[in-house]
Amino acid sequence: MYDVVGVRFKKAGKIYYFDPMDLGIEKNDHVIVETARGVEHGEVVVGPKKVEDNDIVLPLKKVIRKADQKDRLIVDENKTAAEEAFEICCGKIAEHKLDMKLVDVEYTFDRNKVIFYFTADGRVDFRELVKDLAAIFRTRIELRQIGVRDEAKMLGGIGPCGRMLCCSTFLGDFEPVSIKMAKDQNLSLNPTKISGLCGRLMCCLKYENDEYEAAKELLPDIGAKVNTPHGAGKVVGLNILERVLQVEVFDHERILEFTIDEIASEGAVSARATE
Repeated sequence: MYDVVGVRFKKAGKIYYFDPMDLGIEKNDHVIVETARGVEHGEVVVGPKKVEDNDIVLPLKKVIRKADQKDRLIVDENKTAAEEAFEICCGKIAEHKLDMKLVDVEYTFDRNKVIFYFTADGRVDFRELVKDLAAIFRTRIELRQIGVRDEAKMLGGIGPCGRMLCCSTFLGDFEPVSIKMAKDQNLSLNPTKISGLCGRLMCCLKYENDEYEAAKELLPDIGAKVNTPHGAGKVVGLNILERVLQVEVFDHERILEFTIDEIASEGAVSARATE
């Protein structure tokens, strides 16, 4: 078991674990830590806790110190410098006539590196661009190509639901989303209806997917014959979330609604019913 704290470096970014040492670190504290790309400033979003060995990546890096007011001033200065670097890089991209779109610029806390995030349809030869940027900023330069989902996460925006994008507000990682999830939830398969601002399937299709899959295991298929309190019938509709079946009862020649418990109590199979 290891004592750790969870640190996030960006809003809605991934959480990384660090050894809190004996610094008395609590949730919402700002800390300075050593990372793979240098010294960074982050916020503690998971307070001190113990985790198993297989839940962390060893060796576990340590928190250097709590951030003070001077450190926060450096963070603000880096943000201002990053905005200036963005404008300079955009000009250089236009000068070299490169088919790429600059999305964001970020300085590491110690100014040891400047990272330029961009999108492009294919591979881009930016060697000359890197030379120009290195000559201007006199530090290590990294150009990182990102996908459209990462672009939406960085830029933010308002989704079709009218709320701020999930990826830019609370989603730390992107989970796989498939068209099958939309089918299982009886959603329109019109791409404009199930796609987010990034043009990919909406992340929220994943939220209720487990509930739908569990319900489908319990409910019979449409067309299956079942026994009801009013006699035998055929399933003609399903309300998956409510676990309610619409059944055409043969003796009554009309459609009635029953819960899965009512159907199961009448001797119908409780798993997936078959003809």
